[in-house]
Amino acid sequence: MKTLIRWGKFNLVGAMGVVVQLGALAVFRRIAAGHYLLATAAAIELALLHNFVWHVRYTWRDRRDGSPLPVQLLRFHLSNGLVSLLGNLALMRLLVGQAHLPVLLANGIAILCCSWINFVLGNSWAFKTVLPDEPTTRGAVTS
Repeated sequence: MKTLIRWGKFNLVGAMGVVVQLGALAVFRRIAAGHYLLATAAAIELALLHNFVWHVRYTWRDRRDGSPLPVQLLRFHLSNGLVSLLGNLALMRLLVGQAHLPVLLANGIAILCCSWINFVLGNSWAFKTVLPDEPTTRGAVTS
């Protein structure tokens, strides 16, 4: 699949994830009043799980390399998850704590800032292409 088409699919899933994350953030802010960073972290995790399901089934469905789903989820969390969590929390602290922007606006900005890094990591590692002579974790022959 061409990178531009995959980028479009990634952004479609990402747009749905933004709705999930911002909606969850609005709810979590009410539950954890005054703790916008905790609410942000919880909303990020919910959006990550949402996006993972869609990326496996839509964005990178042609790249199911035979790895068990938990292994792919771990790779996704170690790449997109860490970028989203660390990037969003750092930017939220700066944009809300220092620049005094509204929480939802700041989170939207943080999501956009992290998105291109997440695409590169997803495309090159979390859902990388397995070469025909490269063994997968399932059914690999060892000597």
